Amino acid sequence: MNPIYKIGHRGAKGHCTENTLESIKLALGMGIDGIEIDVHLCASGELVVFHDFTLDRLSDGIGEVTTKTYEQLQQLTLKGGYKIPLLTEVLDLIEGKCSINIELKGLHTAKGTCATISNYIDKGWEYSSILVSSFQENELLEVKKINSNILIAILSKASVEEAIEWAKVLNATAIHPSLGIITRQSVIDAHNEGFNVNVWTVNEPEDIARMIDFGVDGIISDYPDRLG
Repeated sequence: MNPIYKIGHRGAKGHCTENTLESIKLALGMGIDGIEIDVHLCASGELVVFHDFTLDRLSDGIGEVTTKTYEQLQQLTLKGGYKIPLLTEVLDLIEGKCSINIELKGLHTAKGTCATISNYIDKGWEYSSILVSSFQENELLEVKKINSNILIAILSKASVEEAIEWAKVLNATAIHPSLGIITRQSVIDAHNEGFNVNVWTVNEPEDIARMIDFGVDGIISDYPDRLG
């Protein structure tokens, strides 16, 4: 059995405010293989690393992320005293240290993400170190139209079978099912179709052990230090 690919969820979300440079630095110190982050396109055109569609839960601001300029977002403070980073800041931080899974959270994120990835490929990054995932098939389709070399993953919290079918259509590399829908057979089915299986969000030791027993390829966890 191959070793499990250890992926920090939004950095080390269980220990530090999610999707911050500080959370990612903490995850890097835990011996991760990769990190998972989320991106939105803000009003001034930059790709910012943030999970929610609105600012209310995690910051001292209100309203939708996409309606704010980067300058406005920089005026906000996240829980713990942190700032919202740019995608480029995250890439610069992790360069050469681990791989990255960029989830296209907001609309119209595909084009800018592809352009950013191309810039970093030109700087010497490998396509194999970058994975783009989303629940939004249209965004993933756009990614493949723009640059077929970019590896993509299908996110699902409803049906592994549906994720496999979308993975076939979009020529994906992996499926990312939620912990609540995965079965031993669904892992076998995905592998038989040639797709890796990275499961989210797996935090409890007994669930981690069960996913390893199921033969998943990667585990996305808020507590990457628990992945061994």
